[in-house]
Amino acid sequence: MTMASRSHRQIWRRYVALCLLLSAALRTASAVTHYSVPEEMEEGSVVAHLASDLGLDVKNLLKRNVRLDVIANKKYMEINKASGELYIAQKIDREYLCTMKTSSCILKMDVTIENPIRLFNIELEILDINDNAPHFRRDTMHLDISESASVGERFSLTNAVDPDIGSNSVKTYLLSDSDHFDIEIQTGRDGSKFADLVLKKALDREKQAVHSLILTAVDGGVPARSGTASITVRVLDTNDNAPRFHNQTYTINLMENSPIGSLVIKLNATDDDEGSNSEIEYSFSLYTSEKTQQTFSLDSINGEIRVKEMVNYEDFKIYDMEIIAKDKGTNPLSGNCKLTILVADMNDNHPEISIKSFQSPIKEDIQVGTVIAVVSVSDKDTGDNGVVDVTVSKKLPFTLSKSADNYYQLIVSEPLDREKVPEYEITFTVTDRGFPPLSDNETMTLELLDVNDNVPQFSKNFYTIAVIENNAPGALLSSLTAFDPDLHENQYLVYFILEKEIANTSMSMLFSINPENGNLYALKTFDYEIEKEFLFHIEARDSGVPALSSNVTVHIIVMDQNDNTPVIVSPWRAHGSVVEEKIARSTDKGTLVAKVIAIDKDSVHNSRITYQFLQNTDATLFSLDQYNGEIRTTRMFSYRDARHQRLVVIAKDNGDPALSATVTIKLSTVETALKSYSDLIEEPLEYDIFSDLNLYLVIGLGSVSFLLLITILVTIVLKCQKPKPSKGAPPCRNSVISERNSTIADSTLVSNDAYWYSLFLAETRKGKLVVRQPVPKGARYVVSSIPRSTCGTETSDSAASTLQYSK
Repeated sequence: MTMASRSHRQIWRRYVALCLLLSAALRTASAVTHYSVPEEMEEGSVVAHLASDLGLDVKNLLKRNVRLDVIANKKYMEINKASGELYIAQKIDREYLCTMKTSSCILKMDVTIENPIRLFNIELEILDINDNAPHFRRDTMHLDISESASVGERFSLTNAVDPDIGSNSVKTYLLSDSDHFDIEIQTGRDGSKFADLVLKKALDREKQAVHSLILTAVDGGVPARSGTASITVRVLDTNDNAPRFHNQTYTINLMENSPIGSLVIKLNATDDDEGSNSEIEYSFSLYTSEKTQQTFSLDSINGEIRVKEMVNYEDFKIYDMEIIAKDKGTNPLSGNCKLTILVADMNDNHPEISIKSFQSPIKEDIQVGTVIAVVSVSDKDTGDNGVVDVTVSKKLPFTLSKSADNYYQLIVSEPLDREKVPEYEITFTVTDRGFPPLSDNETMTLELLDVNDNVPQFSKNFYTIAVIENNAPGALLSSLTAFDPDLHENQYLVYFILEKEIANTSMSMLFSINPENGNLYALKTFDYEIEKEFLFHIEARDSGVPALSSNVTVHIIVMDQNDNTPVIVSPWRAHGSVVEEKIARSTDKGTLVAKVIAIDKDSVHNSRITYQFLQNTDATLFSLDQYNGEIRTTRMFSYRDARHQRLVVIAKDNGDPALSATVTIKLSTVETALKSYSDLIEEPLEYDIFSDLNLYLVIGLGSVSFLLLITILVTIVLKCQKPKPSKGAPPCRNSVISERNSTIADSTLVSNDAYWYSLFLAETRKGKLVVRQPVPKGARYVVSSIPRSTCGTETSDSAASTLQYSK
């Protein structure tokens, strides 16, 4: 147990002894037993020895069933039946039992005993102790005091209360330190204490709008208890301050072309007053021009100045205005400021270009360095925003040259060619040096006039045109069109055939060309066998001044048609006659019987001849070589074979459709042995010494000579001709009788076809033939074959013959 608890207990014991003495004294005067105890005693504390005070035997208390009445359902006191002591059963709170604040608080109880029943009245006075601190009904008190209140003015405060009584109740009040306020303590009729707040110094709301104070109530107990409350003094405003701006003058830089509605500045005028006294309205003063008020708007409530109309640096560079701020007090006060808006130039004006002079159209052969245009440039902006550069495309054959301030010349820098570029879209681009840079452009069309500076051009330098022979006169061969890139009369072309004679024939008689469109026509029908090709020139000439022309070589090739029937030149026979030949029946197998030779004047392809039997009396007896036309025996004759054999040979060319010719050979077999066809000896003749007249003379003389002998020999003499007179012996006109194995020995070939001539020459040499050289005139070929004359007594039924063929 601590020293403090022991001291407290001793105090309570002394207090109880004093109360018992007082109770004994009262009992002598009255029948009511009276006790006094302080409140808040600990439970179990003995108040008095009740049995002794009531004159009861302690031993009989239990038997007599002593009991104490319950008060308000609470049993504050209890009797110890063993010892007869009255003790505290439940802690007693005087303020709870005696809610009314009176000087005394008495708790009345009845003690009852039985056998016999007796009733004792007991009064228990509850003595107050300082167990409650003073407190205020409100922890915070609010006071509104005008800043115009006079010094000494009093303001009532809520007093503090203390449940305790007497000296334990509120004794005094204390106020926290304050320069403006103090308190004055007052005493009520009931002895209670209260305090008034007194203004001891004038208030200024603008300096201190709220004053916070602490009020403390202290009771008179020992030890003393206290309670506090907060006092908030709100100083009420009076309109004693005019609105004022932070600065008297404002300078604002504003970019031109700021969007409408853009905030320029928000003016924030202040008024130290409050309420309506501090509510401010803004307005333009009379010194602000109408133009300024039209350009800018002023919000009367929040002081925002915004762009109302488009701001253009080029129109106004400076705007001056005066702004008034007025409060809404009963007697309104106002303040003003001056605002200067400096418009900053921005690159908002596009540079402009003006074409002062422009020459169009111009000739394409204009000289390099010629001025064709003059332009000027301008920009309403200032500084770098107003510096303008002008350019044209570097791909164009033009350059710009500065001639004066803001003036430029457009000069031809390269040769022009209308055929490559007929016109130019020249775009002048002007760009200022602002940020970001602005630009503009102007496009002009420069047209070039044509000059006759281009020669007509054919698509080819050499034209090869094929035309099939037997064409119709007037047939279109080709269209030879030239191109001239010039314009108008410079491109109108006229076509000519350059005159050239071939075999005394002018080209204009063979061909014709349309002078307007270059269509080439054939004026005659061409024959491949006569004319195979033509070579000439065609000229195209424009209509410019001076006229320009060009020519092209044209090669006409005549294409062959299969229009010539093969001609059988060996064995020779009169037209429609049958060739008769004799052959010995003892001829061996493989003996050459005859050789058919045909020629075709068509081209190599169409003139290739093949031979076939069209009719053969005995197909097992003779064979025909389809390429060289040789007819040979395939076996020896037998007694069963017919005496006369008929062979029909067809010579067919390679054309489509193929053309052909036939020859009929009648072979007669004889028993007499004839000289072999291969035994003939060739002897070339230098010249054809027999003309037609000489031939008839020879025939006549031979006929007279042979008529003297035998008629049959006359025919043989006519056919027999001596090839060439020999120096050692005179020519013999009488040929020996020769049964020819082939009529090719009597053939003479005339042809203008070198190929078939060579073939014929080769073939005849195989048969021991004599082929004569071309006649010096060159108009034809004469080929003769004459069997060798033995100058004997043998006769032949046919004389040597000569065939001449010309075209």
